[in-house]
Formats: sequence, C-alpha cells, structure tokens
Amino acid sequence: MAAQKGKDLLIKMDMTGSGSFETVAGLRATRITFNAQTVDVTNLGSAGQWRELLAGAGVRSAAISGSGVFRDDATDERARAIFFAGEAPVFQVIVPDFGIVEGSFLITSIEYSGSHDGEAVYELSLASAGALSFQAI
Repeated sequence: MAAQKGKDLLIKMDMTGSGSFETVAGLRATRITFNAQTVDVTNLGSAGQWRELLAGAGVRSAAISGSGVFRDDATDERARAIFFAGEAPVFQVIVPDFGIVEGSFLITSIEYSGSHDGEAVYELSLASAGALSFQAI
C-alpha cells in the first residue's frame, strides 16, 4: 500500500438508522484499532515450555477514536444524542486503499475542551458492539 493522506481516513455515522452515512464533522485526527484476546493453552507438555495459543478463540474487538474542532454540525448533535441514549448505531471507517470497516459501535466518551484564545475541540471514543464487516476497496 502506498503512502496515504491522513485526511482520507474517515469516520462516518449512520444519521437516521437507514444507512444514510455522513462523515463526522470537524475531525482532524482519526484512529481505528483492532484487538484480539488470546486464549493461553500452555501446559506441562508444551514443546520447550513455549506458550501455546488457541487459534480462533478469544474475543475480537475494535476501537475508534477521533479528535477535532467542535462545529455544532448535525453529526455533533447525533453523537450527543447517541451517547445519552446509550445507542449503538452503525458506523463506517474508510481506510484509503484498504477498505471499509462497518458495524455497530457504542460511543464510550465525548470530551469537549477549549482555551480562552483558541477553538473549541472535542475527542470521541467508540467501542465495537457487535460483528464487523470488511469490504476491500
């Protein structure tokens, strides 16, 4: 994969529950992390006392985070509403020249901050709340 522009890594939110995705407004930095818990099956008979892991077991998860400039856009209001309602709508993460990750995510935190001589900014954290799909692009 060739070098990519960071601005092309997008987080999109389903605005209506019907698959109408919009890019979360004002983001300056985005990140997606994939995790897989391991299941250790090491025992006294393990060759050379090396750890053994059980393939295909454990819990998989993903986390999305982003930070940016508060814009008071429709996506800002939707994120606040989702958080306070405890909903887990569908989000998409577009990774350029790689693919689209899609699935339900729960907003685990929203932070707003600002200084007297700067812009208002926010940070958003999400945790996967179900199976994710991947579509190569």
